[in-house]
Amino acid sequence: MRAMIATPLIAALVSLTLTACGEKATLPEEAGLGPQPTLPPPNTTLLPTVHIAPAKSWPAGATPTAANGLAVKMYANELDHPRWLYVLPNGDVLVAETNAPPRPEDGKGIKGWVMKRVMKRAGAAVPSANRITLLRDADGDGVVESRSIFLNGLNSPFGMALVGHDLYIANTDAILRFPYQGSETEIKAAGVKVADLPAGPLNHHWTKNVIANHDGTRLYVTVGSNSNVGENGMDKEVNRAAILEVDPATGQTRLFASGLRNPNGLAWQPQSGELWTVVNERDELGSDLVPDYLTSVKDGGFYGWPDSYYGQHVDDRVKPPRPELVATAIAPDYALGAHVAPLGLVFYQGNLLPDFYNNGAFIGEHGSWNRKPRSGYKVVFVPFSDGRPAGMPVDVLSGFVNADGDALGRPVGVAVDKTGALLVADDVGNTLWRVTPAVTAAARP
Repeated sequence: MRAMIATPLIAALVSLTLTACGEKATLPEEAGLGPQPTLPPPNTTLLPTVHIAPAKSWPAGATPTAANGLAVKMYANELDHPRWLYVLPNGDVLVAETNAPPRPEDGKGIKGWVMKRVMKRAGAAVPSANRITLLRDADGDGVVESRSIFLNGLNSPFGMALVGHDLYIANTDAILRFPYQGSETEIKAAGVKVADLPAGPLNHHWTKNVIANHDGTRLYVTVGSNSNVGENGMDKEVNRAAILEVDPATGQTRLFASGLRNPNGLAWQPQSGELWTVVNERDELGSDLVPDYLTSVKDGGFYGWPDSYYGQHVDDRVKPPRPELVATAIAPDYALGAHVAPLGLVFYQGNLLPDFYNNGAFIGEHGSWNRKPRSGYKVVFVPFSDGRPAGMPVDVLSGFVNADGDALGRPVGVAVDKTGALLVADDVGNTLWRVTPAVTAAARP
């Protein structure tokens, strides 16, 4: 009898959650952008705001909308949940076709069950293909001549980094090293484990990205939190909400920076040489909080999570309070807006796009679920000057959500191909997009 009562109750809760619209943003989206965002008081509700864009697919011939002066075309399609991109020195493009691994401890209870339903609606519940596909456009004309399975049988792979003839792959639970000579279309050798990464049956934020320093002597790996604000216990957060530094020669790992709830994209800023990342901040404080962000990363820096947000703004949900730790929290450099879900990050150093884009950051925003109206679901550009952000974000690719509120696609990873064009992975659209000048001009010297 109890089960018979519980099932309609849960169904009613899900329906209420998915249609709840009492809480909504009171500030314009631009208030949460830039180096000094507006941070209103928290607005907590009994049920979190859930305003997802249901996943659909692109109609035949449809594309996102490119900014003035730019054009976008399909680069590859019929992929299986493409999330991350890496361009090899010869111009080959690696695509991580991937999704979350089994996580039996993540999503328990009514709230967890509801969130599973939400993620399914958003197109995030498909099984992981667990492979990396290689795309070859030998003449650089934007048309892929060949496609092959480059690596198979991985475990929710995400980040990729090449150092000499060593190709590092960030699985959800470990960094693996594979031999790469320079022109292969398939690697059959077994990977060698370099270092374990936090994973396990909870593994809430499963994506792990990796980047190498300039001489290849260190790897930097992103690891997201195992919760929203530590509600699963801080013992579940060891080496999480962090960027780890790994010595690839020994596998020795140390905490490089912490308090970063869910960092994903990593890139070296070309003017300053500093490491930058994009971070997904916490949820359930209202549609106007908390801005996700782009920031430089300091060795040993603490960025607040879970105790505080955007520097030293205390999150009262976290018990017990730790004021001595909050006092050390570093405010991020640049707000990207509340709940936009930034994932991809690349600094532009090509010679194809207009000069305006030089040294600035392209960011793939996967899109909100905890904000009304929706935010993100686009690719933006943040201009830089002398190694620092120098202006408000500019939309580069938009139109991923149609007039009916359906997500035709969701941008994730971004990369610059060998010609200088911008590539964008679209996991809901199962497509890669390629962005070029609207009128192709001679490449700048």
